[in-house]
Amino acid sequence: MNRKINKVAVLGSGVMGSRIACHFANVGVEVLLLDIVPKEAADSSKPNERNKIVNDALKFALKSSPSPIYSKSYTNRISTGNFDDDLSKIAACDWIIEVVIERLDIKQQVFTNVEKYRTPGTLITSNTSGIPIHMMLGGRSEDFQKHFCGTHFFNPPRYLKLLELIPTPKTDPIVIEFLEDYGQRFLGKTTVVCKDTPAFIANRVGVYSIMSLFHMVKEMDLTVEEVDKLTGPVLGRPKSATFRTCDVVGLDTLVHVANGLDEHCKNDEVHSLFTMPDYIGKMVDKNMLGSKTKQGFFKKIKGEDGKSKILTLDLNTLEYREKKRAKFATLEMTKTIDDLKERTKVLLAGKDKAGGFYRKSFYGLFAYVSNRIPEITDAIYKIDDALNAGFGWQMGPFETWDVLGVEKTTAKMKEAGVEVSVWIHEMIAAGCPTFYKLENGVKYFYDIETKAYQIIPGSENILSLETLREDNTVWKNSGTTIVDLGDGILNIEFHTKMNTIGGEVIEGINKAIDLAEADYKGLVISNDGENFSAGANVGMIFMMAVEQEYDELNFAIKAFQDTMMRVRYSNIPVIVAPHNLALGGGCEMSMHADKVVAHAELYMGLVEFGVGVIPGGGGTKEFALRASDEYKDGIRLDVLKNRFLTIGQAQVATSAKEAFELGYLREGIDEIVVSRAHQLTVAKAAALSLANKGYSKPIQRKDIKVLGKEGLGIVYVGANSMKSGNYISEHDQLISEKLGFVLCGGNLSESTLVDEQYLLDMERKAFLELCTEKLTLERLQSIITTGKVLRN
Repeated sequence: MNRKINKVAVLGSGVMGSRIACHFANVGVEVLLLDIVPKEAADSSKPNERNKIVNDALKFALKSSPSPIYSKSYTNRISTGNFDDDLSKIAACDWIIEVVIERLDIKQQVFTNVEKYRTPGTLITSNTSGIPIHMMLGGRSEDFQKHFCGTHFFNPPRYLKLLELIPTPKTDPIVIEFLEDYGQRFLGKTTVVCKDTPAFIANRVGVYSIMSLFHMVKEMDLTVEEVDKLTGPVLGRPKSATFRTCDVVGLDTLVHVANGLDEHCKNDEVHSLFTMPDYIGKMVDKNMLGSKTKQGFFKKIKGEDGKSKILTLDLNTLEYREKKRAKFATLEMTKTIDDLKERTKVLLAGKDKAGGFYRKSFYGLFAYVSNRIPEITDAIYKIDDALNAGFGWQMGPFETWDVLGVEKTTAKMKEAGVEVSVWIHEMIAAGCPTFYKLENGVKYFYDIETKAYQIIPGSENILSLETLREDNTVWKNSGTTIVDLGDGILNIEFHTKMNTIGGEVIEGINKAIDLAEADYKGLVISNDGENFSAGANVGMIFMMAVEQEYDELNFAIKAFQDTMMRVRYSNIPVIVAPHNLALGGGCEMSMHADKVVAHAELYMGLVEFGVGVIPGGGGTKEFALRASDEYKDGIRLDVLKNRFLTIGQAQVATSAKEAFELGYLREGIDEIVVSRAHQLTVAKAAALSLANKGYSKPIQRKDIKVLGKEGLGIVYVGANSMKSGNYISEHDQLISEKLGFVLCGGNLSESTLVDEQYLLDMERKAFLELCTEKLTLERLQSIITTGKVLRN
């Protein structure tokens, strides 16, 4: 069956339901969002009264931060209604998702009513985090049972990538195959098929990890600050680490899941860990549940000076106190180690309390996941995928175990009195030293059933730099690696800090274009780092400016500009595939590509104004060029104003869709990919398509219309009025005038056609002049030392 999802019904508009509805709208699906009629409106005939619950829930979701929706315009794809008046509309839906309260009896009532209107063959799923899926089938028709399974989205659905699929014995395998593919390609999820066991995979292991830690902090006399320092980014995990995450999720939610595991996992070898420590029980009794009650492991208060400050809970007294600095010798040793794998080895080898914490924590985790197979899944990669996508870990348990050495670590665990599952010993004895291995660009996992390595299903059809890098590297320097993607397409990736663009990256891009022009068909610029690029190397710019090495700075900026022009005007197609942060120079690089294949989660913008300069790598030039293409009689000044404000306000798109709206991406040329896993595959295909159609080197533009004095008038008047009203500083006024001068092509007496190099020279001159300003240097120094922009 060639199944298509054009319309989805979401039944239940609570925190999860409303946000699931928004994410389906994000990917272009029409959504019907339904909920109950308020009791007070039972006799009303007015739709706005009968739909108050669902409408209020959707409004609340849309106002939440971060936003659940890519663009406000996408809200038009969501229609609302109620169960009494509108349930019949589900007959036209391709997928019905139940997201009502976590009570089996209520879910079954909903399904009874759904059966009255559901079209046979329509997918029907339940979003639940704990109720056994098979228990929902009572009284359901054969067709319902065949097309039914659990779909566990993680909150918030737009941002957390995990989607757990839980089939029942009656679920048609074709349904699961479809949802696996749809979840990944269309919804951008890491789809993991789970067994119908308590808490499924991610929460079973994740909550074990948290509960283990709850007990460990008392045993090892650790503070809240120390735990969050040890379990955050240093370990390749989110900044919220452990206790801040608990506050965000809600301690009551964690207790609910843990109590469920305590009740339903009596045979779990560490069942006692699911019993709450005394201090957690007291926190729940005192309503110290986290953000929802405004106090948890942290509490935000107003100080005597009127400024907000955050206090930390003392786990011994349950009183709040000033934050204490957490410091460990082991962590100090890892400050210069950027590679997570190498850093992890140092962490577990530590001789202090931190090292002891890591060994105790990881040894327990490794033993726990080894014993969950085959209980919760038959495949090790599903546990890693679930933890990485659901909890934001960069390395799952088995991946981490591989890094540390399976046999060596297992032996150390035994010395520490921690025993692993029998199959681990069998794997080692069989001469299989790792859980994963790479061969010919394909990733394999150790399969317990066959006692041999098997290809991770689906991975052979997805390009990954991780699997290609080892055997397909063509060239590299300290900041970049050029990898052969096959079929005549190269990829250049950055691996500087935050993937900032300095001399080594400029060298690498030029080398990649040289190689591609000589022997290949095209080039992709992408990487698998946390961010595509945070922009130019601000530290390098600051050092040159403060040392007044303006000739060197001019040379560096021109080299950047020239490289961006090579990206556009080379003999081969260049595709840029940005994700997450693409700021400043990262945005400018994207704007010079033949085509951008953007990940939907893209934070793109020309932010140079915030550090006291204008975009100097071709960004200002490019906005002048794009404005020229939009100029029409009567709206020219409006176009100029919009382009000016986008740069002048350092506007950052919070999605790829917004990047189109702000003019960073081009309609009809650039495209959005929701699946991060498929982004490189799509980018390579785009490069091949352009090459195979017969790619010709573009001709540099000489027909860019600039407005001269006509535009400068509105720029100068606007900047002056903003300064007079104390909305901007004198320094901001100067930057505004410099920006406007470039966008307008200078002090020309009338509209004039200019070429790109003319604008690039003006852009570079303005950039250098601003670098001589004392306040610009102060801003640059501020962002280097604090990561924050100093407002002058």
